Amino acid sequence: QVQVVESGGGLVQAGGSLRLSCAASGNIFSINSMGWYRQAPGKQRELVATIVVGGNTNYVDSVKGRFTISRDNAKNTVYLQMNSLKPEDTAVYYCNVDLMSYTKRSIYWGQGTQVTVSS
Repeated sequence: QVQVVESGGGLVQAGGSLRLSCAASGNIFSINSMGWYRQAPGKQRELVATIVVGGNTNYVDSVKGRFTISRDNAKNTVYLQMNSLKPEDTAVYYCNVDLMSYTKRSIYWGQGTQVTVSS
């Protein structure tokens, strides 16, 4: 059994900052990667940023230079530091965890946290 708990969403003015956190706990043998996705009303869910345990990162072009993904492997926690926020960043943000349990590889999702950026 694995739990994924997110926090840090909220309402912020354009140009402001937020930091999202996501912690995975439970039956975890190892984590392959963790990432953040987002979905705005009427749009498809898109990958925002991902990080593998080895440290390599990837970002969607629209957030490069503004967002930074990081992780604490010992705590099975991933963070998304979001700076210079824009109204188009408004979406529900979901944490994604690709992990190995003691029996198989599985994908887990957080419940989602709302980020709203006002103009």
